[in-house]
Order: sequence, then structure tokens, then C-alpha cells
Amino acid sequence: MLDNVKFLLRLFWQPAAAMSAILDEGSLLVASLAVLAVSLLTPHWVPFSFYTPLLLLAVVYVPGAVLLAMLLGKLGAFWTVFERDYSPLLTCSAMAWASSQLPLALAGRVIPLQAIPVVAALSYLYFAVLMFFAVRTVFGVENGIAAGVVFLSWIPLAGAIFFWAPIGSVAGYLASPFFLFYGWRYLGGEFAGLGDGLRNSQNFRRMLEAAAINPHDAEARYQLGLIYQHRHQLSEAIRQFESALMIDPNEIDSNFQLGRIALQQGRIKDAFPYLQKVIEQNERHCSREILRELGLMYLLNKQYEDARRELAMYIERRSYDPEGLYYYGQTLERLGQPAQAREMFALAVEAARATPRFRQRYTAKWSRLAQKQLQRLKSPNS
Repeated sequence: MLDNVKFLLRLFWQPAAAMSAILDEGSLLVASLAVLAVSLLTPHWVPFSFYTPLLLLAVVYVPGAVLLAMLLGKLGAFWTVFERDYSPLLTCSAMAWASSQLPLALAGRVIPLQAIPVVAALSYLYFAVLMFFAVRTVFGVENGIAAGVVFLSWIPLAGAIFFWAPIGSVAGYLASPFFLFYGWRYLGGEFAGLGDGLRNSQNFRRMLEAAAINPHDAEARYQLGLIYQHRHQLSEAIRQFESALMIDPNEIDSNFQLGRIALQQGRIKDAFPYLQKVIEQNERHCSREILRELGLMYLLNKQYEDARRELAMYIERRSYDPEGLYYYGQTLERLGQPAQAREMFALAVEAARATPRFRQRYTAKWSRLAQKQLQRLKSPNS
């Protein structure tokens, strides 16, 4: 209980780290109670019942956000994503709501009524900021997609508010003890299963933490690093990957991920030793993706001939990878070959469209970037 209160307060100054901690150790029950407690603290002029925010979060806002994340991020089938991510996102959303509305609840008792709309608008804006970190952490999507989900998530909420009168009357019947008893009797297993996503991820994390105590288990450290990398907590991911290398300097996957993160952060010189170590161990690592990362490193360092060499070898072996095709197109453009660059960008778009559905969340970005480059190269001023 005390830890969850700390997570809630931590959202004020470390939202990204707090959301990650909520996923690891948070409680949906405590988060729900926090929403109810803040609603009870809210002054009497608020025009809804104390349980309304929690009801809207659980029934409208979070399911809508899951649907939007699935569509924008191409995460897979809705029900699969819903079962896995509903309870984690609801827990983070409830904590975000409680954290954002707590200042409003406290200030509403002392500030003039004329200032309430301004404070309320700021609190809702802060909730949107916290939800950006929640969506990014839970789903592991890019910043643009997370922002898009938060921006559009008000649409189902606005629809629910518009139809609140008929929904409220139906909810009154559904809240009767008779219906609740039989509903839980026959559907309790289905509702209980919605909490498995949070419990499963927390249990998996605990097992990894337990395994990481073993000073000889580099794999556990590597898996923890992947979790933090998925949540965009790159500093913590780096720490875990480096811990894995301290245990086993030849742990090839950790070297590969450290090289990728260094390139992502623009630390080209730091990336080279890690990628060089991987290529020395196994040039076929990750289906030869090491060649792609080396090509990217040379591209960022403006060594375009070296980039072309590495990327050409990669494309020869994996001609269906949109990311590699996009980098190759950039390299050819830098070398003054716009026609060949356009061909690579077009192939990148085609490859992304042909990607299996479960992989589209990873390839959609390169399709969008390649289409922008194609439009630019086709323009008269290019």
C-alpha cells in the first residue's frame, strides 16, 4: 500500500520511471481506491458521483485507448492485446487520474470559484501528459503513436458523456445486487481473467529479478534489459546489458543491444566497439541485422561508401526488411543517386505492406518515413 502511494507521488517528478514501477509492483485495487479517494475529496460543485471517474476509466477510456493503440501501433488482434494490456493500462491510468486530480481536489477548497476552470484545465492537461507515458510504457510504442493515442482517446470518452443519460439509466439496473450476483456467478471468470495481464507481467519480472541474483546468470540481466528497452527506459536498459557483459563479456545479444542503443542516442563512437564485437563473434547474428546496424553507423558518421558496402550485403541477404531498405535508400541519396534511392524507398514501402500482421507494429515506421522521402524526391525542388 505504501509503495503504491509513493508511485502515485513519484508521478509528479519522474512520470516515466513511476509508470514502469507501477507496472512492476502496482496494484489495480489500490489504484482504484486512489481514484475513489480523490473523487471523495473533490468539492461538492463537481457535477458527478464519486464513482463516475473510475467507471469511465474502466468501461470507456481504457478500452478505447487499447483499441486506438492496437490500430495506430498495429499491435495485433484486439482481444489478444486487450487481455494482455487492459489491466496494466487501467492501473497506470487510474494512478495517473488520481495524481492529476489530487491538486484540483485540494485547491478547489481554497481558491475562488472563478479560478476553478483554469485549474481543472491544467489538471486534465497533466492527465494527458501522464497518459502519454502510460501508453508508451505499457505498449512500448513510439512517441508519435503514444501521443496520437492520447490525443484521440478523448473521442470515446466524449461519446460516452454525450450518451450518459441512457447509459446511466442502464447502469442503475446493472448495479442492482440481483444482477451483480448472477453476473459474477456466470461471468466472474471472464472478468477475473482481465487482471491476468498485470499479474503475469509482474510474476515474470519477479522471476527475472530472482534469477538475476545469481552472479553467473547473464541471460536474466539481458532479459531485464529488454523489458526496460521496451519501456523506453534506455539508461536502465544499458545498466542491465552492461551487467550481463560483466558476467559474460562474450554475451553477444547484450553487445548487440548496447550498440543499437548507442546509435539510437547518436553515440556513434560508443556503438562501434559493441557492433565490432558482434561481427567478430557471428556476422549472421539476428539474421544478419548486425550488417544493417553497421551500415547505419557508417551512414550516421557520413562514411557513405562504407555504409553502402554493409547495407548492400544486408539487402542481398534480406531484401524484405523495410528498415534496411530505408537506410540503403538514404545512403544512395547521399551518394548522389536519387533514382536508385527512390527505388529503395519504394521497395521499403512495398516490403512493409507485405509484412505479416504481427510484425507491422515494427515496420510501419519505416513505411511512413520511406513514403515521405519518395514524396520529397518526386517534388520539383528536390
